[in-house]
Amino acid sequence: MSYLTAAVVLIGLLCVLNLLLTLTLIRRMRQMSGGGVQHAGPPIALQPGSPVGEFAAVTVDGEPVSHDTVAGLVGFFSAGCEPCHKLLPRFSEHARTLGRENVLAVVAGDDTEAVEALAPVARVIVEDFDGPVAGAFQNTWTPALYLLGSDHRVVATGGRVEDLSVASTA
Repeated sequence: MSYLTAAVVLIGLLCVLNLLLTLTLIRRMRQMSGGGVQHAGPPIALQPGSPVGEFAAVTVDGEPVSHDTVAGLVGFFSAGCEPCHKLLPRFSEHARTLGRENVLAVVAGDDTEAVEALAPVARVIVEDFDGPVAGAFQNTWTPALYLLGSDHRVVATGGRVEDLSVASTA
């Protein structure tokens, strides 16, 4: 009987030790991530001043678009992305003020609703999530917005139109 008691006590101590180690690990992970606070914007690789890589694509209207023909506002959206759909009205409103030739919208996946909403105000490209335009921007997150200068360098980035407003008025 004493072996059984010793085994139960040993298992209990191991469980308590495991619980303490798990709680310590969780606490450290929270400290490393800023206390569990979510970031205000998406993780965007190209920062202001970065050049956009080379690419060539065709819009849904058959218009060729490349690194050399893009300046202004560029937005990345994806199918099934609720934040993307919430951003569409504000993005479209801002795009109207810039003019269709100064706005590029990249839609990843099959999202006819987003394409229909964006087509009147932007040149729209539909591509896979790892398509050539996303690759040129090193973009892995949606929604993601980029404001480009005439030199094809990033002026501002963000996940909301308001993130770009300071740079667009400067």
